[in-house]
Amino acid sequence: MLDEYSRVYAKVDLDAISHNVDCMYNSLPRNTKMLAVVKTDGYGFGAVPIARMLQNDVYIWGFATATAEEAFELREAGVSKPILVLGYTFPYAYERMLRENIRPAVFRYDMLNHLSERVKKRRAQGGKEVFHVHIAVDCGMSRIGIRPDADGENFVKTALATDGIEVEGIFTHFARADEADLTDAHTRLKEFGDFVSKVEEYNGYKIPIVHCSNSASIIDMPEAHMDMVRCGVTMYGMWPSEEVSRNKIDIKPVMSLYSHISYIKDIPENTPVSYGGTFVSDRRMRIATIPVGYGDGYPRSLSGGKGYVLIHGEKARILGRVCMDQFMVDISGIPNAKEGDEVILIGTAESSFGEGEPARITVEELGEISGRFNYEFTCDLNHRVPRLYVKDGKILKDFEI
Repeated sequence: MLDEYSRVYAKVDLDAISHNVDCMYNSLPRNTKMLAVVKTDGYGFGAVPIARMLQNDVYIWGFATATAEEAFELREAGVSKPILVLGYTFPYAYERMLRENIRPAVFRYDMLNHLSERVKKRRAQGGKEVFHVHIAVDCGMSRIGIRPDADGENFVKTALATDGIEVEGIFTHFARADEADLTDAHTRLKEFGDFVSKVEEYNGYKIPIVHCSNSASIIDMPEAHMDMVRCGVTMYGMWPSEEVSRNKIDIKPVMSLYSHISYIKDIPENTPVSYGGTFVSDRRMRIATIPVGYGDGYPRSLSGGKGYVLIHGEKARILGRVCMDQFMVDISGIPNAKEGDEVILIGTAESSFGEGEPARITVEELGEISGRFNYEFTCDLNHRVPRLYVKDGKILKDFEI
């Protein structure tokens, strides 16, 4: 089955995702809901297969996307649990969102008007749907959301009074919850909590779902768990940052990335390798070509010896620049390497190097040496990289996903 994926493929361990969900759930109060964030194609892991699996997970209340189109894709795939669009949704999408019960985040007065008008038109056609909205509050991001001030209070009042709209939730997003110093996050938590309490008391309405926790605050800020948490990067087996506590939950890596050697050659001393001749051999070397490049989302910034791969459990450094579709590595110290051998770009080898340590390349390590976040790396892996989904140690066929 894997022959057709010899150039490059990613394995996505669905059991590891389930394990990570369980770990996060076990750290929460029993009445706290979990919202699985599957935006950007599930951080590059595959939104549809993951949502289909979590559709049957009793711990998952629903899903979050960044755009209406991402939400539509989930509905088309048969996902029926609640879906919240965290970003701005444009009016053209409202009719379908209403029909498919997709929840918009709201923070502009004209959004309320457009949503209400859409409900009224639907009623005229015999529809009975309403919009279940979540009000976005800006506490320290300066991105989207109402400010927690007098105008914000008026917005909540207006939303509660708008025909065809039910305020199901209110939320904010921390800008600095992934730092060791949580002073700012605690300040924003209090700001948000005070605002919610004020608008609830003023309007005589308890907003059903109040939420602010992302992966980092799920781990390090139990006081911020509230009615629901949004599990994103940690669900995919990645840490939000180097500063987040790693001894509170036991997450497992989800993705591994593989290729195979396409060509091996010996080059003499003073031979340039790759574009620009930025690397020139200082001795006779054996090099291998790997048929992966930045056209797949593999970072070009790993050029010049910054990055490496694993071949037979040994490190093989990248030589010269990463090309769009290929790059070269030094296998002079791996005499048993041959064309067709497996290359690990992310993951753990069976053999070891160093002092008995497992031969491993993590997403965190690649992210750090390539100058990007771990989940930025996985988001960048594009459609040229097939995702193979593994459950109970078996690669699933399409009809099983």
